[in-house]
Amino acid sequence: MSSDERQKKMIIRFAILFGLVFLGFVAVIIKIILLQTVEREQWLKVIEYQVKVNQEVAPVRGNILDTDGNLLATSLPQYVVKMDTRVESLHLKQGAVFYQYLDSMAQGLSYVIGDKSPEEYRKLILKAYRNPDPRKRDIRLHKGRINYIQKKEILKLPLIGQGYYASGVYLEEMHQRSKPFGSLGKRTIGSIYGKDGNGSAGLEFRYNDYLKGKPGIARVQRVAGEKEEVIEKEAVNGYDIQTTLDVHLMDICESALRKRLELQQADWGCCILIETHSGKIRAISNLDRTDDGTYEEMRNHAVNLVEPGSTFKTIALMAAMDDGKVHLYDTVRIYSKGWDYGVAHHTDAHKLDTVLTVRSALAISSNIAFAKIITESYDKKADKFVNKLQRMGICDSVYCEIPGFQNPKILVPKDGVTLSKMAYGYSVELTPMQILMFYNGIANDGKMIRPYLVSRVLNQDEVVESYSTQVVQSSLCSRKALEDIRLALHDVVWDNDLPGTASVRKWQGKITGYKAQSKIVSIAGKTGTAQLYHHGKYQDKEHRMTFVGYFPEDNPQYTCICMIERPKNNYDAGMDCGTVVREIAEKTMVYAGHNVIRNGKITYEIK
Repeated sequence: MSSDERQKKMIIRFAILFGLVFLGFVAVIIKIILLQTVEREQWLKVIEYQVKVNQEVAPVRGNILDTDGNLLATSLPQYVVKMDTRVESLHLKQGAVFYQYLDSMAQGLSYVIGDKSPEEYRKLILKAYRNPDPRKRDIRLHKGRINYIQKKEILKLPLIGQGYYASGVYLEEMHQRSKPFGSLGKRTIGSIYGKDGNGSAGLEFRYNDYLKGKPGIARVQRVAGEKEEVIEKEAVNGYDIQTTLDVHLMDICESALRKRLELQQADWGCCILIETHSGKIRAISNLDRTDDGTYEEMRNHAVNLVEPGSTFKTIALMAAMDDGKVHLYDTVRIYSKGWDYGVAHHTDAHKLDTVLTVRSALAISSNIAFAKIITESYDKKADKFVNKLQRMGICDSVYCEIPGFQNPKILVPKDGVTLSKMAYGYSVELTPMQILMFYNGIANDGKMIRPYLVSRVLNQDEVVESYSTQVVQSSLCSRKALEDIRLALHDVVWDNDLPGTASVRKWQGKITGYKAQSKIVSIAGKTGTAQLYHHGKYQDKEHRMTFVGYFPEDNPQYTCICMIERPKNNYDAGMDCGTVVREIAEKTMVYAGHNVIRNGKITYEIK
């Protein structure tokens, strides 16, 4: 072959090769044009089906624990049942597998979940399977959530048991907030919103930033017909909150309170128990009467303002004693027909014409005596009275972990009439928690400390934050005034001759019942009865009862308050609230491992 022929063949081969490359290039250009125009929507739908990025991975919310680590609130796994009818295996051979198992899947789902009939499930699945819009073919089979046991049963059903790639059925794990001890402290523990999982009340709300954790990020994609999830950023689970509460003491408090509320058919009741020297809140119960007559935790009365009634007499007396205005054995005359001061007419529950010592006046809770004591001590000097209360710390705004905590309202009265009513607990407002805090200061040698609910924030075993006792007032008053107040509070419970308002019930000179007086533990404290104000006036037959006391009296370890609103039967703060505190005190002493009173002698020892 000549060189010319060889050259011609090379040119032909090169031309063919160039032509093929050129045709390939043209084909690529045409394909790109088709992808960008004619096939654009089709492939966009495929991409949408194939890849979803940056899906949020929810963290597990932290637990709320009692002082011993018992779960007060925790997150339990629950599951949302879904079905992706776009799964490739369901469409092979004109959907032979899908139609073969459709009825059995519907029957199984109906049996396990129980919210729809088999026919309703069949129609729901079939509608999604035939929907031309791919976005509407991935559906939720059940509006609610199922538990772990139901999940296990569903995964045993025909075809579904073969997995997602065979059936298209999958379960999304979510967490439902649960309170293992039911109603105990329900309102204090709080609740969370359904969708976003943030706290909406109680400790769930106050410590939401610690409890909620931080969400992670996952990429969900389908590769070769398979669904795949890739975690790009791990979720950070929430921290645990350890409280000062004790579930056993909470049960004691709620049981005693509920029993009395049911007997009296009262509107609501509140009970709080704290450790005297630490201020740790060991139990708290708030019960409201429902429409059907039962009692549930609905509102946190512990932090809502009320007129304190006669429990304020102790506070007023301490101020006057510490200012040197009055002494324990000074006398005051009271009258069976009442006593007028300006336009105010003051009366007592005890209709007596007699002379009382200040000590006895507190024990029988004489409104007349205290109106006279405070007006004689601070007449035209009401600002000095309120200033004294402020220095004692009762007017301080004291932080409490319970959301909605209200500050006290003790204002300088504009006239002597208002001052005379302030003396026995009207025209002032305190929360049960603040009343308890003051009486706990009396029990704690005059040192008033803040009651608190949360001791630690935990990240597994690591302590993130810790909280301890905070002193509000290092000394409420002089040592002499404190000792005298304690003597008077003793008589409230233990003077049977007067009798003290929380001691005994008598009929024709004989004891027919015991109030806060116990044969097991010595309690000291004060009753309070306040008429309710509504419709523009105080109601003669509607009352709020209170007893607040500490025990054991000679070496206080606990302070407790019980408040009951609008009892339907005969009202008696000592009988209604005093008996509740007595029961709590007796059971608490046994639970805490203390010895008791025997043969009238105090023989307990603090262990």
